[in-house]
Amino acid sequence: MYNNNKIIGIIPARGGSKGIRKKNIVDLAGKPLIAYTIEQAKGSKYIDKIIVTTDDEEIADISRSLGAEVPFSRPKALATDEAKGIDVVLHAITWFDSNEESFDIVMMLQPTSPLRLSEDIDKAIEVLFLKNAMAIVSVCKSEHHPLWSNTLPEDSNMKNFINPEYMNKNRQELPVFYRLNGAIYLSFCNYMKDRKSFYGENTFAYIMPEERSIDIDNMLDFKLAELLLNSVTV
Repeated sequence: MYNNNKIIGIIPARGGSKGIRKKNIVDLAGKPLIAYTIEQAKGSKYIDKIIVTTDDEEIADISRSLGAEVPFSRPKALATDEAKGIDVVLHAITWFDSNEESFDIVMMLQPTSPLRLSEDIDKAIEVLFLKNAMAIVSVCKSEHHPLWSNTLPEDSNMKNFINPEYMNKNRQELPVFYRLNGAIYLSFCNYMKDRKSFYGENTFAYIMPEERSIDIDNMLDFKLAELLLNSVTV
């Protein structure tokens, strides 16, 4: 409990995955992908309860063996490609409310971010109070500058691809842009319930380094994460 606030860490891990089969429990550098996030949450000084919300019994069994709770089976309607993460979190919070266990703060930790640290989890919680914020979302610097990006017409003509104002500037001369990195979504429960979102006028960023910001979506992400993890353990 931090500042008298009860904090729950929710790890969403559905069974179906298109890019990498059984992605959430695939072996990454010697252990299931989801193990990294469960271990990071267990290493937090502030999280009071860690749960995994899943529709898959194999994921549930592995998660329990790693020390997370799996108090319910996620409804199939919330385990599709179209299901939104916020609805999965709201379902979990509502389930606990209906079972007479409530929380003040919720943190969603996606298992596809194996390089975050327990330190990131705790610092994000500390920033929530330092900023007098209602929510925190993790970001990192954009690897590819958006001012050098654009859509292309059907004929691929690049006449107006880059704004002339930025055409001949070095990257260092451009404003710094940040992107969502998917590692941490943190909010007071009531703020999130009211908005059905982690975003609002009192949401602030927690900035993470790029090397801890890999969000595994495909095999290229997976191989890069594996390379970084192996380099740390060597």
